[in-house]
Amino acid sequence: MHKYRLISKKGEGTFSEVLKAQCIKTGQYVAIKCMKNTFESIEQVNNLREIQALRRLSPHPNIITLLEVLYDQPSGRLALVFELMDMNIYELIRERRHYLPEQRVKNFMYQLARSMDHMHRNGIFHRDIKPENILIKDDQLKLADFGSCRGIYSKQPFTEYISTRWYRAPECLLTDGYYSYKMDIWGLGCVFFEVLSLYPLFPGTNELDQVQKIHQIMGTPTPELLNHFKKKSSHMDFNFPPNQEGTGIEKMIPHIAPECIDLIQKLLAYNPDERLSARQGLRHPWFRDLREAEKRGQATAKTVSPAPLSPAPSQSSAVTARSNDAKVSKVPTREGKNKDDGLPSISKGDSKKHSSVDNGSDGGSSMLPPIGKPVSLMIDSTKKMHKTQPKPAPTLQQKSKHSQMVGASRKRKENQMAGLAVYSKTNQDTSRSGAK
Repeated sequence: MHKYRLISKKGEGTFSEVLKAQCIKTGQYVAIKCMKNTFESIEQVNNLREIQALRRLSPHPNIITLLEVLYDQPSGRLALVFELMDMNIYELIRERRHYLPEQRVKNFMYQLARSMDHMHRNGIFHRDIKPENILIKDDQLKLADFGSCRGIYSKQPFTEYISTRWYRAPECLLTDGYYSYKMDIWGLGCVFFEVLSLYPLFPGTNELDQVQKIHQIMGTPTPELLNHFKKKSSHMDFNFPPNQEGTGIEKMIPHIAPECIDLIQKLLAYNPDERLSARQGLRHPWFRDLREAEKRGQATAKTVSPAPLSPAPSQSSAVTARSNDAKVSKVPTREGKNKDDGLPSISKGDSKKHSSVDNGSDGGSSMLPPIGKPVSLMIDSTKKMHKTQPKPAPTLQQKSKHSQMVGASRKRKENQMAGLAVYSKTNQDTSRSGAK
C-alpha cells in the first residue's frame, strides 16, 4: 500500500471496504478493495473466486478491470486494486426527479446484457446483480463485485440466501439452493425496471413478503411449476392463492415503449426455463438500433485499418502452427451446444458430467473451472516491460564540435603525411648521391 496515497472512502460492505487512492508513481486514480478477512497463504488468495473470475473474464469493455493484487503475508491482509469509475447505478438514480432519457437507459442495459453474456459464456454466473454492483463512467458501464460468483457447472444445491433480497429470483426464494445462471437474468430485469422507473420493483421486507410482492405484480405461477419448486424446498409454505393475476409491469411504467416492456417481461419470466438468456436479450428488437450501429462501427474499423498481409510461414513456423491447431482442437468448446443462445445446458446430466470441475460444497475453493495461469501477486499488472529508447538526435552545437574534431584530425594526418614525404625525398636524394 506504500505505493498508493489514500484519498477517501468510497463504500463498505460485509466483507470489504473500498477506498479511493492515487498511485504515487503514475498519478493514476484507482479504487482499492480492502478485504476484512485475513488470508494464511498465497494459495488461499489464488483460490478466491473473485480473482479467478476476473482473470478469466478480462479484458472486456463491460467487466471491471483488476489492476493489481496486494497481499501482505506477515499480516495476512489482502487488497485488490481496480480501475476507478465515477459512480454506480444506484447513485445515478438516487433522489432523481426526472426520468433518464430512454436512449441512455437502452445504452446502459445493452452494455449490461453484453457483460452478462460474456460472463455466462465463460462458465460463470454473478449471483448478486443489483444497482450497487453496476458501475458507470460517462456512458460506459462495467459489472463489478464478483465475490459471490460461481461456476455454471458447479454441483447444486448452492447457498440459499444469496443475492440481495429485492433482486432475488423466485427459484432462489422457493427452493433450497436449486437455481442456475438464469437468476442473473432476473436481476437484470429488476435493475432494468428500476433504472426506468427510479424505484425498486420488488422491495420485500422479508422472504415471504418478497414472494408476495412478486405474485402481486407477476401473478402466481402454474401448479406444475409450483410442484416442481416444492420438490426442492423444505422451508417455504406453498399455500399461495391459486390463479392469482398480477397487476402487470406495463401499468407501472406507462411512459415506456411497448418493445421495452416486452423485453422486461421476458427477462422476468417466473419459470427460469422460459426466461431469456443474455444473448437472446441482446437480439431483442428494442436493441436493434444499437446492434446496427455496432455493426457499422465494426465495418468502418475494418475498412479504415485493414489487417496487414503476413509473409508466408517458414517450414518451422508451419509445423508450430499445426501443433498449435492440434492443441486447440482438443479443448472442448461450449459453442453449438444450444443453438438458441449458445449457453451450456444446466440439466442433471450436465451437472454430473461436469461435476469434476466443481464438486465441492458452496464454500469450497474449486468453484470455477481451472485457469491455467497462476495469479500474479504484488506485481503491477499495468507495468509495461522496459524498452530501450532511441538515442536523441544531435544538437547543432554537438554537430559543430564534431566537425571541428574531424577537421583537426584531418590536419594532423596531412601534416604527418607531408613530413613523411619530405623524409622520403631526403633519403632518396642521399642514396642517389651515394650511388653516384
